[in-house]
Amino acid sequence: MPTTLIERPAPSAAPRPDTAPRRRTRVFALPEARWAAAATVLFLIALPLQLTGAPAWAWGPLYALTYATGGWEPTWAGLRALREKTLDVDLLMIVAALGAAAVGQVMDGALLIVIFATSGALEALATARTADSVRGLLDLAPTTATRLLDDGREENVPTERLAVGDTVLVRPGERIGADGRVLDGASEVDQATITGEPLPVAKEVGDEVFAGTLNGTGALRVKVERDASDSVIARIVAMVEEASETKAPTQLFIEKVEQRYSIGMVIATLAVFAVPLAFGAAVTSSLLRAMTFMIVASPCAVVLATMPPLLSAIANAGRHGVLVKSAVVMERLGQVDGVALDKTGTLTEGTPRVTDLRPLTGSGPTDDGLTGSGIAGSGLTTDGLTADGLLALAAAAEHPSEHPLARAIVDAARTRGLALATAENFASAPGIGVTATVDGRTVAVGAPARLLNRTGGAVAARAAAVAAELETGGRTAVLVEVDGVPVGVLGIADRLRPDAAATVTALTALTGTAPVLLTGDNPRAAARLAAEVGITDVRAGLLPQDKVTAVQEQERAGRKVLVLGDGVNDAPALAAAHTGVAMGRAGSDLALETADAVIVRDELATVPVVVALSRRARSFVVQNLVIASVFISALVVWDLVATLPLPLGVLGHEGSTVIVGLNGLRLLREAAWARARAEG
Repeated sequence: MPTTLIERPAPSAAPRPDTAPRRRTRVFALPEARWAAAATVLFLIALPLQLTGAPAWAWGPLYALTYATGGWEPTWAGLRALREKTLDVDLLMIVAALGAAAVGQVMDGALLIVIFATSGALEALATARTADSVRGLLDLAPTTATRLLDDGREENVPTERLAVGDTVLVRPGERIGADGRVLDGASEVDQATITGEPLPVAKEVGDEVFAGTLNGTGALRVKVERDASDSVIARIVAMVEEASETKAPTQLFIEKVEQRYSIGMVIATLAVFAVPLAFGAAVTSSLLRAMTFMIVASPCAVVLATMPPLLSAIANAGRHGVLVKSAVVMERLGQVDGVALDKTGTLTEGTPRVTDLRPLTGSGPTDDGLTGSGIAGSGLTTDGLTADGLLALAAAAEHPSEHPLARAIVDAARTRGLALATAENFASAPGIGVTATVDGRTVAVGAPARLLNRTGGAVAARAAAVAAELETGGRTAVLVEVDGVPVGVLGIADRLRPDAAATVTALTALTGTAPVLLTGDNPRAAARLAAEVGITDVRAGLLPQDKVTAVQEQERAGRKVLVLGDGVNDAPALAAAHTGVAMGRAGSDLALETADAVIVRDELATVPVVVALSRRARSFVVQNLVIASVFISALVVWDLVATLPLPLGVLGHEGSTVIVGLNGLRLLREAAWARARAEG
């Protein structure tokens, strides 16, 4: 009788073998980070001295050093921009900070300097880490390969010296050095780095293999068909770099009017200073009015109108396991109106699990009482072979093997508490399976198509039918033979995450369109999973460049696409998308660095929630911009029409800043996440 394993809560996914040796730029290796840290430390020393009434000579030099250490880089960048006839808010903030210091508001100016220096350091760090991950991807491909000469001799050569037409020898456990085609040998190759497939793929004569993928237990002779610079792994690197460079930078709302506001404020400040002078006003009073104007008109409240809601949303999302890398990303999340999902490791756990146990001998089913341990009706056969017996035999034979399917079988047996007999005379044949002696019997576990070629009869025909049924359902079938006679078939599949279907439904409701499934896995497995979660648009068998093309098609159609993935093969699509989100636990380094946001705990259900939270943050930004505009307009008119006392101007300016800041901080509350969950 068929036995199906009930789905259990997903355990923490182990990292998949698609990550390169990690290269990470240290924070303080960046000059921007060192200058920002120095400015922050100096400010934090000076501030309590000033607030506790220490003399100016104690805290004044510290503030001066804060201005110098934190402000010289944005000042220099702003001056370079001026040479190109552009004026940015960073330079305007430096001028405003100096203006504040000129009229006695030294602390306010220093705070502005620290904020902008820290922002620049974070941007530099994000850029450096992304570059690290792209360079680290190249480490997936081996640096050397064994080239076979015409006379049969072997030579070890750098992979970049391999030419089209060369023949290379790939030994068991080695990474393949070049894209090519198998000339001789058979093995199973883990190519999750390229296609995302969760299980190794059998490779025989004539099959294509890719550089950077991991060979299994067989030896292969491979004819090189592409130069190293044109390999799939090299093209992944190129696509990530190109997408990162060419993707139009999305700016925060206030930055869209940066040039006009900056130029207008500078012109207005000069006019406020010069016009009274032309009518005979004193220089001191004109300068004081101009500096007051610069302070009340400076976009501090406008900047804070934008940042606190977004930063609060980032902090709230972080508490719930979603790392959003910047305020720009938080803003963009709320703009998405299309979603593309990876399959393996994203909608699924990324680890093969035994899902079906099908003993072949005997007939009458009875309940063995093990439903609670994960079995939905075990079939006790008339000759005594149970589902547990079938699993125990297979696990005993597979125990010495390191193959992912073997680990899945052994893990299933351990989960059910089965005692495993000792296997002797273990042997493994690539692409076929394993054999071992268990309790004096010869047990073979492997591919049904290969093992059944050696046997015949009614039992073999029944085994073939069961295997075909499982494979049609998107599972990998594994045959178990005892002394040459088929006794059962196991079904193995990558298990769906518990919250996958609900996430797809929520994303469909939020964006108005159903997500698209983009996967390198085979069409049958993709179609089965898509049907389970309610996705109708399925694109399977895709290489990384195919995923990018699919995303770009949607972008050209006017959609802002969110891509959710986890592997190296997803990185180009993550970079090309309007917003890329990576799964954190099983995600490759490249995917985690390329993505704009990371789901740290692999909880899919948080994706629609953070999209809804982003939309709420955007609505708070609009509220704050209205508040800031009203305050700035009123203070500016007061300063121009009448005489606005400097203390009152500072009070109004700081008051508006506090109001918009507190309003944005409302998104820090747990209630904000709960409301976003209800909306998402």
